[in-house]
Amino acid sequence: MGAYEELVEEAVSASFSGWDFGWLGYRAVSADLSWSYDRIARAALQQATRVLDVDTGGGELLASLAPLPAATIATEGYEPNVPLARCRLFSLGVDVRQHPTGDPFPVEDGAVDLVLDRHGRLDATELARVLRSDGVLVTQQVGSRNDADLNEALGAPPVMLPDANTCEGAVNALREQGFEILEAAEEWPEFVFLDVGAIVFHLRAIPWQIPDFDVDKYEPALRALDRRMRTEGPFVAHNHRYLIRARLR
Repeated sequence: MGAYEELVEEAVSASFSGWDFGWLGYRAVSADLSWSYDRIARAALQQATRVLDVDTGGGELLASLAPLPAATIATEGYEPNVPLARCRLFSLGVDVRQHPTGDPFPVEDGAVDLVLDRHGRLDATELARVLRSDGVLVTQQVGSRNDADLNEALGAPPVMLPDANTCEGAVNALREQGFEILEAAEEWPEFVFLDVGAIVFHLRAIPWQIPDFDVDKYEPALRALDRRMRTEGPFVAHNHRYLIRARLR
């Protein structure tokens, strides 16, 4: 393991685009979930004719699910990702539409029979609007307890209240909009960071975890965590994930 300064400099200099965490490589290891979102999404695609992929990022995951139905729409709210997604998904015939935060989905009422949503916005009202009757939703979400161990270790306030975003709350919201819940599960797998550089890169890539994160501002806490990892071993945080598969009645 390199010196603190070397690890931090590598993490700060590393490029990040779309939704590619490849730089982390062996530096951070996430335990597997009991389900596979990819497998469930692929199975759902076999029965779909018109698809919406919510918050597609750079289109990396959606592209990996090809072949896709001819009528596939992808939305993305983060402006720099939109051209990346369009470039990656163009050859697959995907219509990539920008979706500013707070706006309705840029999709017509009842236009799709499958919504895929991995870590994207989960708006039960809008989902009920764009799905056809008997349309299916497959979503994996990041819950409100995600990586809370990092905030605690660095002395940062929590992102939100612990129970602000849970599987139970999402299930209740979907049922209120007329969805039948076909499957629901929630887990907290370990996320193991092997050095402080991996933590810095991770917090740069997901700035909503600690909105005011800056390596200079958090240097004392980062150095303390670096010393702790060198003596006690890797730092273990916990992801918070839940899966819902639902059908609109």
